[in-house]
Amino acid sequence: MAKTPQQIQAEEKRAGLVLIAAAALALIAANSPLAHYYHDLLEFKFGPTMPRFGQFSVEYWIVDGLMAVFFLLVGLEVKREWFEGRLSTPDERRLPIIAAIGGMAVPALVFLAVVGFDPHLSAGWAIPAATDIAFAIGVLAILGRHAPAAIKLLLVTIAIVDDIGAVAIIALVYTADLNTLALAGAGAVTAVMGTMALYGVRKLRYFLIGFFVLWLLVLASGVHATIAGVLAALTIPLGKGEETSPLRRLEHNIHPWVMFGIVPIFGFAAAGVELPSDMSALFEPLPLGIMLGLFIGKQIGVFGTIYFACKTRLARRPRGTRWAQIYGAAILCGIGFTMSLFIGALAFPAHPSEIDAAKIGTLMGSLLSALVGYAVLRFNNARPSTAEEIEQAGDVFCADDELKRQEKARKGVSETA
Repeated sequence: MAKTPQQIQAEEKRAGLVLIAAAALALIAANSPLAHYYHDLLEFKFGPTMPRFGQFSVEYWIVDGLMAVFFLLVGLEVKREWFEGRLSTPDERRLPIIAAIGGMAVPALVFLAVVGFDPHLSAGWAIPAATDIAFAIGVLAILGRHAPAAIKLLLVTIAIVDDIGAVAIIALVYTADLNTLALAGAGAVTAVMGTMALYGVRKLRYFLIGFFVLWLLVLASGVHATIAGVLAALTIPLGKGEETSPLRRLEHNIHPWVMFGIVPIFGFAAAGVELPSDMSALFEPLPLGIMLGLFIGKQIGVFGTIYFACKTRLARRPRGTRWAQIYGAAILCGIGFTMSLFIGALAFPAHPSEIDAAKIGTLMGSLLSALVGYAVLRFNNARPSTAEEIEQAGDVFCADDELKRQEKARKGVSETA
C-alpha cells in the first residue's frame, strides 16, 4: 500500500534523526575509552580479495561498497526528477542549476582563500561544495509547516543538481591511475544495460546483475567504485508515465534501506574523529576553510546567485516565498555532512591527520548551517504553509503522482485524468 505524504514526511524526519544519532554515537565512541574498539572495528578486514585493493576492511566495504548503492539511489532520483519531476522543463531547471553552480563555486573559492592555495591542502577544494540531501530534508521535516512548501521544493531541487555536480567531481577529480581495459569493460557493460532498456527488458534482476559486474569493473578501473551506482541508474527504464516501472520499483524498494541503513552506517563510520582538546585546532587552515566554505560560502553562493538571477530576470523567484526564507534555505545548503565526509576521505587518502581535520571542519560547518538555517526559517514570523499550498507546490515528500492522487482523494478533491 502506498504511503501518504504525511507518512513520507514523518519517515524523512526519522531518517534525519537516525543519521544525527549515528554521527553523535561515532563522536562519543571516538572520544571515549571505547575509541580503540571503534577503530579496530573499522579496520577489520574480511571477504574476498578485491581488484587493486586486496582484502577490504569494514570501512572500505562501507565507502566503496554500500555507498555505491547510495549513489544508485541518487542516480534513480535524479533520472526521475529530470524526465518527469521537478527538473523536467527548462524553466524548472534554470533556478536550481544557477543556485547549485554558485553554491559549489563560492565555497570552493572560500576554502582555497583560507588555505592560501596551499598545493597540498588545495586537494580538498570540493569538500565544502556538496549539500547533504538526507540531513537537509531531516531539518526541513523537523521544521514541518514552518518551512514553506515552495522553500522545501527549492532546497531539494538545488540539492539534486548539487549531487549531479558532486558525482561529476568524484569521477573526474578523485580518481587513481586508470586501468583502461577495466574502464572499457565498464563502458561495455553500461552499453549492454542501456541496450537492454531500449529493447524492453523489464526484469530488475538483469539490471542488478549488470550493476554488480559494473561495480567490479569500475572498482578495478581506478575511477571511484560508487560511480557504478550512477551509471547503472541511468540505464534502468523509467517508463515515463508508468507507476510500476523498473526504476520506480527499485527506488521504492531500496529507499528505506539506504536512508535507515546505509546512510547512518556511513555516518557512523565517517564521523568518528577525536575532537581536539585545544580549540585553537579548529582554526587551522584545513578545518577552518571547510567550516567557512560550508557556512559562509554556501549561503553567499546560493543566495547571491538566486538574488542575481531573479533581479536580472534570468529566473523567477519561487511563488509565495520571501527573501528571508530563501536565505534560510541557502544556509541549510551548507549542511554537507555525508557528501563532504565522503569527498574528504578521497581528497587525502594517504593522510589520516588531514582526513580527521576535514571531518572536524565538515561537522562544525554542517552543525552551524543546520542550527542557523533552522532558526532563520523557524523564527522569521512567516505564516506556516497550509495543506492546500503544500499540494499546489508539489510536496517534496511526494515521491510520485500516485501519492499526490491519494492525498487528493483523502481530502475528497476530484481529479481529472
